[in-house]
Amino acid sequence: MYLFKTITIVCLISAIPLAAFAKPHKKLDPMRTELELGVIATSGNTDSTALKAKATIKQDLEEWKNEYLLDTLYRESEYNGVSEDTAKKLFVSAQSDYKLSEEHTSLFVYGSYTDDRLSGYDYQSTVSVGYSGRIFGNKKSFLDYSVGPGFSFNRTDDGEKDRTAIVRMEAKYEYRLSRRAKFTQTISSDAALEKDKNTLSKSETALSANIRDDLSMKAAYSITHNSEVEDGFERTDAVTSLTLAYSF
Repeated sequence: MYLFKTITIVCLISAIPLAAFAKPHKKLDPMRTELELGVIATSGNTDSTALKAKATIKQDLEEWKNEYLLDTLYRESEYNGVSEDTAKKLFVSAQSDYKLSEEHTSLFVYGSYTDDRLSGYDYQSTVSVGYSGRIFGNKKSFLDYSVGPGFSFNRTDDGEKDRTAIVRMEAKYEYRLSRRAKFTQTISSDAALEKDKNTLSKSETALSANIRDDLSMKAAYSITHNSEVEDGFERTDAVTSLTLAYSF
């Protein structure tokens, strides 16, 4: 029931722009979708297979801009005939920004849900609202940020539930190396306002190059850090990935 309520809250908040402002808007940019897929297989003393998939949907309207994200990772290893799941992650998020009169500034509402079976948490979810802006930008690079209050809802594998107030902070940097290559850095943190409560932080460093206009190759290094974990679990997880990305 608690999980159902949490997912419902995230869905309702993400749907606010559509429900409360259901009037037609002129599209400034068609809906853009990017699909990523990467598979890594190794054999020998230890056989393993890793699958990473990611979908990003962006929409730019006259008054609103929306972004939806689905990110998954699954890895299975086999040693001496025994198979074991060594990674199983699912992350979904939605953010809607209401544009203000000033360029690149907006008020946002955000919701996310994380299911990482090997982190010690049964699930982790966040809802927040706040302000987004751009620190600088030109033809080659930009740096955007978002900051605002919210709540996190977590449950450990032992069934312990927790709800705490947070401040969500995120920064996105992009630099165009050339017409066909770019570097991106994203950092976010759901910082707990109470002592001994979990702060969830993430970082992704990526380099991508276009093979053709709608197809690119992306190399990324991602880090996830939980400040509070159950006994026997590491606070930090790191994933290095190489994926193909198709945009349309």
